[in-house]
Amino acid sequence: MDENGSSLDDPDYARFAWARYRRVMKWMLVPAIGAALAALAWMHVYGGGLTIPVALATALGVGLTVLMAAALMGLIFLSSGSGHDDDVDAQGQESLKQSKN
Repeated sequence: MDENGSSLDDPDYARFAWARYRRVMKWMLVPAIGAALAALAWMHVYGGGLTIPVALATALGVGLTVLMAAALMGLIFLSSGSGHDDDVDAQGQESLKQSKN
């Protein structure tokens, strides 16, 4: 992070960081599909009859849950790695000092 703000203020670094985030999200499709298929297999073996609406709801629910978790964790790492967290912490410390005075 530089003195003027977070590193995402730099267009080149921002482009790099967001490209890395998108790449991670593309790779997270593999475990999301795997988790959805595993859930469908488990439901087929232990759940009895598996209708198309139930299978579709299960696959979408499990797959999108994994993708949502990956997206949120990715944004946490993006924020931390780009210096946004440090900016917020510094502003919070300044605000605490001003409120105590």
